[in-house]
Amino acid sequence: MAEEERSEYLTPLQRFGVEVREIRRGRKITQKGLGLASGYSEAYVSKVEKGVMMPSEAFAQKCDTVFQTSGLFTRLRELVQNGDNPSWFIPYLQLERKASRILDFSATCIMGIFQTEDYARAIFRAGHPRHSLEAVQAKVMARIARREILERQNPPMLWVVLHEACLRTVVGGRSVMAAQLMHLMKSAESPCVDFQVIPFSAGAVAAHMLPFTLLTFDNAPTVLYVEDPQGGKLYQSSETMGSFSENYDRLRSHALAPDDSLEFIEKLSKDYLQ
Repeated sequence: MAEEERSEYLTPLQRFGVEVREIRRGRKITQKGLGLASGYSEAYVSKVEKGVMMPSEAFAQKCDTVFQTSGLFTRLRELVQNGDNPSWFIPYLQLERKASRILDFSATCIMGIFQTEDYARAIFRAGHPRHSLEAVQAKVMARIARREILERQNPPMLWVVLHEACLRTVVGGRSVMAAQLMHLMKSAESPCVDFQVIPFSAGAVAAHMLPFTLLTFDNAPTVLYVEDPQGGKLYQSSETMGSFSENYDRLRSHALAPDDSLEFIEKLSKDYLQ
């Protein structure tokens, strides 16, 4: 089969890698040379070209500088970020990158920004059992890329209320869960991240609620994102905002304090290792 025919089956992540490889070869630059010029390792460049690693925004910008491609790879990377997410989720992602505060309630699954690769992979493999391993990996990398908002000079403030069910549901096996909970504790070391756990002992306070996220902005109204089995929706009406903001305050009041929540998570992570 010709290369042109095979290319139409590439994921957006793989397409990005192919473009880097072809332009690099056209410029007669080795992977090591591109790595040195961009500040990344030869192994990093190789993984990006193979379509198994989500390129960082900085790497895409360096490619544009080295190749003199006038922002091509920066734009391609944005397509990669959006391309491996469902269409209904893209408007939320665009707002998430602009938010100054992100308030999340996770009822059954840990928020995507804080998922490890193995946890995310298990989620996607369960949700898309007929997809190829490559397609699943592309989705994983797109999800992991969301962490970049935490690495900005002025990251948003994230406050995540986790129902205990998120921590007790064994996704990917006990070792995957242990690593996932340890990643939560590591993430909480950031001054812009707080976790609170609602234990089962809190009763029905969160039992009837779907997960939701409130995004607040410096110069724009608050936006609500709610996900259900059919997809996700954004809401902006003041009445809806008021209702969900009150619900979020109520959830926080029934949750463990942040320090107690981290102790809870740490204990559970150790239980998974036994």
